[in-house]
Amino acid sequence: MALITVKVKPSSRVTKFQGILEKTGDVVLKIDVAAPPEKGKANEELIKFLAKKLGIPKNRIVIKTGATARKKKIEIEGLDVKDILAMLKGS
Repeated sequence: MALITVKVKPSSRVTKFQGILEKTGDVVLKIDVAAPPEKGKANEELIKFLAKKLGIPKNRIVIKTGATARKKKIEIEGLDVKDILAMLKGS
């Protein structure tokens, strides 16, 4: 199980992985989301995107903190951080 930090930019043109921000040792994934930040639409789009890119079911991805914030802590079951980074960089 991996716990990752994601910085989301909602209402983007397309949903895509933008890269990795590294600040003071923390790794933060930057992801643009093509859904508005209302009624959980951006969160749903983020989970759908991650599930597709990582090849796992959506129910293995949980937003632990930051559901209404741009910066979120996300728990991903069945993968480690190294695997997640490799899969997203390859996309």
